[in-house]
Amino acid sequence: MAMLSAAASPFCRPEEDPFLLLESSLKAIERILQLRRGLPLRRTWIEQPYGEEEITILEEEVIPAIQQCLARVDELDERLLAQQELLHRCQLEADREALSELRLQMA
Repeated sequence: MAMLSAAASPFCRPEEDPFLLLESSLKAIERILQLRRGLPLRRTWIEQPYGEEEITILEEEVIPAIQQCLARVDELDERLLAQQELLHRCQLEADREALSELRLQMA
C-alpha cells in the first residue's frame, strides 16, 4: 500500500483515520498468521479456535478484500491529491497574474 503517513497531520489524529486502522489491522492479521502458521487461532469470544479452514478463508478471501479496499482508498487519495495540486497551481498562477496587472497599473 502506498498510504501516506499521518504523523503530525494537520487534518486529523491517526486514530481518527479509519483507513490507517484498517491498514494496521491488515498488518497485524498477516503477522499473526505468519507467526502462528499451522497452529489454531484463538478468538476471545468463542471456545472453538479458527482451524485450517477458517485460516484459509482469511488468507484467500478476507486479506485480499482488505488489500483491495486499501488499494481503492489509495486511488481516491491520489485523485484528491492531484486535484489539490492543480488548485494550488491555479491559485499561484492567478496570484502571479494579479501581481503583473498591479505592476502594470503602477507603471
